[in-house]
Amino acid sequence: MALHRQIAVPDDPELALQSEADALNLLFEEAEPQEVLKAAIRDHFPGGIGLVSSFGADSAVLLHMVAQIDPSTPVVFVDTSKLFPATIQYRDDLVELLGLTDVRSQKPAREDLDAQDPAGMLWMSDTDACCHIRKVLPLERALTGFEAWISGRKRFQSASRASLELFEVEDGRIKVNPLAHWSAEQILDYARKHKLPPHPLVAQGYPSIGCLPCTSKVAAGEDPRAGRWRGQDKTECGIHLATHGREIDGSGI
Repeated sequence: MALHRQIAVPDDPELALQSEADALNLLFEEAEPQEVLKAAIRDHFPGGIGLVSSFGADSAVLLHMVAQIDPSTPVVFVDTSKLFPATIQYRDDLVELLGLTDVRSQKPAREDLDAQDPAGMLWMSDTDACCHIRKVLPLERALTGFEAWISGRKRFQSASRASLELFEVEDGRIKVNPLAHWSAEQILDYARKHKLPPHPLVAQGYPSIGCLPCTSKVAAGEDPRAGRWRGQDKTECGIHLATHGREIDGSGI
């Protein structure tokens, strides 16, 4: 049962959710990711939480943790139809390896593409609009009915994520970031310990992997997300920018 149902909270739904997130952050401040996940999946949001995964560079770590707790946990994968073929294959390989039984691939709505990107080239003129119809809107639809969702973001990934909390409120839901406090070294150590296969593009210089047209290789010493929308004043696709991102702007999951 969600924490806000057990303690006195304001009548306003948004304030109630924020009170819940604040309480959870205090409760799990020193907790390991597995403990955070177990509590979220089994205790606080049973049957009402899903993992949103890009099946990107280090997605296997969080997917493995969730599979160890409950392999039937819904996993939402936004397929923009512009992804690297290697990402689609990596998704299929991990699903089989980890025994995940409820992976849901969500594509952009045909009517949105017909209206705004009939030629499939919108990314060349307006990456914000492209992200909106290919990532933000599909995820909104996929999350219908969920009261919480799990994200794989970490503080070390970029300056915009440096103050990331374990629990956030976004669009009337709790968003859980169990790996927020982990370092790149901890992620790699976990993957090695459990013999998890890396995304094949990582070895080719892609530490952060999004859509093929808007992802480039990253040089040594650059921000891991420097290859996303290179040359633009854009670091997020909109999925992780709350209500502002639902308008038109532009990150991987």
